[in-house]
Amino acid sequence: MKDNRLIDGVVVKKRIIEEVARYTADKKDMPRLVSILVGDTPEADVYVRNQVRGAEQAGLPFDQLNWPSDITQNECKQRILEMNDDPTVLGVILQRPLPAHINVRSLQSAIHPLKDVEGMNPASIGNIVYSDIALAPCTAAASVELVKETGLPLQGLEVVMIGHSEIVGKPAAMMLMAEGCTVTVCHHMTRSVAMHSRRADVVVVAVGKAHMIGPDMVKPGAAVIDIGINQIETETGPKIVGDVDTEAVKEVASWISPVPGGVGPVTVAILMRNAMIAHQRQLSAGWLVAE
Repeated sequence: MKDNRLIDGVVVKKRIIEEVARYTADKKDMPRLVSILVGDTPEADVYVRNQVRGAEQAGLPFDQLNWPSDITQNECKQRILEMNDDPTVLGVILQRPLPAHINVRSLQSAIHPLKDVEGMNPASIGNIVYSDIALAPCTAAASVELVKETGLPLQGLEVVMIGHSEIVGKPAAMMLMAEGCTVTVCHHMTRSVAMHSRRADVVVVAVGKAHMIGPDMVKPGAAVIDIGINQIETETGPKIVGDVDTEAVKEVASWISPVPGGVGPVTVAILMRNAMIAHQRQLSAGWLVAE
């Protein structure tokens, strides 16, 4: 029996992917998404597989490049700059982790903002300050999408963001402010996270600590968006859990995003929607010729 307290990320993903597929259906010779893996990175395999599947469903060509682990920083940057000038490349996806000698931020900065489908270029993140949230970091945007899925009116909504990373917590907080929410950001120096979270209409969590949020930290009837992904050991083997103790918290909350099956699927869908928006903006900029 379906538990209506659980926000189904797969359903949200399907809806977004279908929107992109309708857009691409009448487009001939769509430029391609290019995914870059540097070295042997089995940690990224599941993400790449999900991206390949999402792109196929959305009607977006997808190429996977595997660069050697000993490639230099300058060579990586040069190849990315060449992709910026290549009209057959719609967007560039830089898979993580990268080898220790590669500066991730430098490569993210090298991807042109109009091809930054991951929303990781500092310019893309900076645009959020000015309420331009169309090409935002995918996980942050996915969390906002799940807040909207509750049906709660966002204007004036009291939101507590727990976690302030540059690619999730901070952009998610700014995106929610752009939607009219009143946002409090908690971090490792916050004196009492529970004091803040217990008064929130919505709690968004991205800290990477398994089951950090329990039912005593959530206001009855609130919505809880769990961005965390953690692996724990159980009697039956390893298990993926979020930052929220879902089973306990759902007895208090009215909505909660499960892990897995919540933010994760939506993140892939947002990547495809970002690709659609990138295509529209490249057309407007005269980079592409309308068909």
